[in-house]
Amino acid sequence: MGNKVTIIGSGSVGSTIAYTMAVQGTASEIVMIDINVEKSLGEALDIRQGTPFCPPCSIYAGSYEDAKDSNIVILTSGLARKPGQSRLDLAQANVNITGQIIPQITKFAPNAIYLIVANPVDILTYQFYKTAGLPDGHVIGSGTILDTARLRARLSEYFSISQQNVHAYVFGEHGDSSFVPWSLANVSNIPIDEYRACLSEKDRKILPPLVHEEVETYIRKSGGKIIQRKGATFYAVAVSVCHICKCIFSGMDTTMTVSAMMRGEYGIDDVCLSTLSIVGRNGIHGKISAPLEEDEIVKLQKSAAALKDVISNLKF
Repeated sequence: MGNKVTIIGSGSVGSTIAYTMAVQGTASEIVMIDINVEKSLGEALDIRQGTPFCPPCSIYAGSYEDAKDSNIVILTSGLARKPGQSRLDLAQANVNITGQIIPQITKFAPNAIYLIVANPVDILTYQFYKTAGLPDGHVIGSGTILDTARLRARLSEYFSISQQNVHAYVFGEHGDSSFVPWSLANVSNIPIDEYRACLSEKDRKILPPLVHEEVETYIRKSGGKIIQRKGATFYAVAVSVCHICKCIFSGMDTTMTVSAMMRGEYGIDDVCLSTLSIVGRNGIHGKISAPLEEDEIVKLQKSAAALKDVISNLKF
């Protein structure tokens, strides 16, 4: 059985996702769709000409009709963030764009799993849930998977340890109200705030204490810094999105911080944000109610309230 992916939007994020998928061999067929047809044609051709040195893959530019029988549809289209602009500033404009796309794509790919990447991702994921008429588990927002990757990369740098030994998450909105539930964070099963004390005296002396707030600020500001320096972020988000797709195609259930509809977990309802979800061949099919401390639950509820406040002022 082939793994067919349709990517809507051939800008920096969409085209980098397509390129990463082709190099990794994530999909056997990739369709690129963009309102700028020439752009999608050029991106598909450029990637396709490198595929002789990659796992076999058919990649081409197409229309919504070409999305038929897609296993996964990835939405990256929308206006990009500008320097100094928050993700939520984009809300109504990108809601309008997504509203035009939903009926066109779901007509041809009604059984696909939809992976929402465009920003503000939690708002657009909520819009998909409410208006597309898809099964719950078939709508996934990339959520804080990128923030979580940034967190693990930063902690691995700090402790000079492999990223694979670092287990920590970012919960909440993919944005300013996100937070790290430090009670869940560990390095090789050692609680993160106890790890330094477990090092040899020599290593301990050269490692300053971990300051939680500094790490969280770094994660929240990373996207803005990258946009300021190079105009856009696309490498890390592309690798993160491809990780989600690989987990779906593998059929092996994997826990990850993706944005999904909350239905009473942690006292939160009717909003999409990121906690730990179980993702497998049929999309999201469960959540893990990780044991958070009281102040962490309060932070999660505040994040939900911030998103609900924005949603209340939008027209879907």
